[in-house]
Amino acid sequence: MSGIKDKFEKIRNLEAEKKNLLLEIEELKKMADAKVAGLEIEIATLREDVGSLKSILTQEEKQVTSGKYLQVETEVLVKELKEETLISAKELAQKTLDATNKLGSEIFPLSPFGQYFDNWLTNLRRTISEFESNPLIKLDEQFVKSRAQIFFDVERSLAQKRFEESNLNEYDEALANNNRILLELDKERTEKTRELNSKRDAEIESIKNRIRKLESDVASQEKAKPTGFKRLNYSSKEEYNNTKRNAAEKLAQTREKLKSAKNELEVAVQSFSVDQEVLDEDYEKRKLEISGKVESLRKELSKLKTDTSMETRQAACDALANAINSVIQKSS
Repeated sequence: MSGIKDKFEKIRNLEAEKKNLLLEIEELKKMADAKVAGLEIEIATLREDVGSLKSILTQEEKQVTSGKYLQVETEVLVKELKEETLISAKELAQKTLDATNKLGSEIFPLSPFGQYFDNWLTNLRRTISEFESNPLIKLDEQFVKSRAQIFFDVERSLAQKRFEESNLNEYDEALANNNRILLELDKERTEKTRELNSKRDAEIESIKNRIRKLESDVASQEKAKPTGFKRLNYSSKEEYNNTKRNAAEKLAQTREKLKSAKNELEVAVQSFSVDQEVLDEDYEKRKLEISGKVESLRKELSKLKTDTSMETRQAACDALANAINSVIQKSS
């Protein structure tokens, strides 16, 4: 079963990577178009600057002083233009950083949290795409590679979290089943204890009744045993001796039965006590096992019902922010 899940997970990861690559190709096309447009604008501007400079240089031959003044003024204008471009790029970068920071700290309200992942990724891609497609931004190969890796990592991580959340219903059902087993276990223990007590009480009461009967017999036999030879009661001394011997043997037998019954009672009490201990030990063992499963399931459900994707999403946005800052620092 785990092998099938692994294959499905691998398919999801490959599909995600394919989707990322297709999106990256589209973004690169957009970036290329934007770069072409930007370069065309820059070339047109430079051509105008070249024409203006040629005109200035031509006039310089006639008016050296005036020409020098115009050259200095042009350099100042170019410098100011570069400074304005840099300021605009920084403003755009800051706007992008603010947006990524907001996305990184976004809190999803309800589980399953996977329902929010696609929209969040779309918003993040749109934010970065707007930054990359601006002609004021000069991207390098390092930024493109970093951005692609960051998106690949965060999408793979979110896909894994979405897969884990797919077990939410399974965990809920398992928890409910184990709680039901605990209730049935308590009910079963109560019923078995009642049956054991009922059996013990009946058996012990039966033994006690025999003991009382035997004790009564012993008392009667002790009272009835011959105490002396009397002509009125016995025809001869021999009859008296036989009667006395028989009474003594019967009394000894009754006492032996009484002793045996008392031992039987003691054994029965101990036996039922052992049976109760076995019943309790089995109950505690099974309860401990099921309770452990319940606690484990509760922890898993608590984890699944907590948005653990925030750390991953924040890390991705932080990494993109570092890449953006690196681009701006190189441009300055």
